Amino acid sequence: MKNRWLSVGVLAAALFVVNVIARVVIKFGLDADDTAADRVSLAMFLVIGAILAVLAFRWGQERPVARWAGEMAAAVGIALLLTVLVGPLLVGQNPFGGDAGTLLAQAGLYLLATAAGVLVGYLTLTTLGRDHRSRMLKRYAEVKAAKPHRPVRR
Repeated sequence: MKNRWLSVGVLAAALFVVNVIARVVIKFGLDADDTAADRVSLAMFLVIGAILAVLAFRWGQERPVARWAGEMAAAVGIALLLTVLVGPLLVGQNPFGGDAGTLLAQAGLYLLATAAGVLVGYLTLTTLGRDHRSRMLKRYAEVKAAKPHRPVRR
């Protein structure tokens, strides 16, 4: 159980760190250039999606979907809350300074990027037939094929 929460915490922290790096780059590296800030935000969402795609691919090989999907959803939820509420404070902004539409748009884009990353990773894994369920079904078929057929006596 401890390892389960450890992996959730590490993943949430990694996703939050990616967001903080993007915020710091936008705040101190760019001089009020909206186009460059949009590009940095897009890069941040791509990095977050890539991290989750790789983890979905890795965790999907070792664990059933119900287990790793719950862990990933918890980590994304924690990281989303940290990103929306704590992230702006780290660069000197008010998280509630803008309107509600901005806050919801940021959360929506974050959830879209995370869902896309998980979906790409898991669909790639399933397409290759290396997911946990496919491997269990393959083992079951091999075991059933290895047993000799028992004749029926009447």
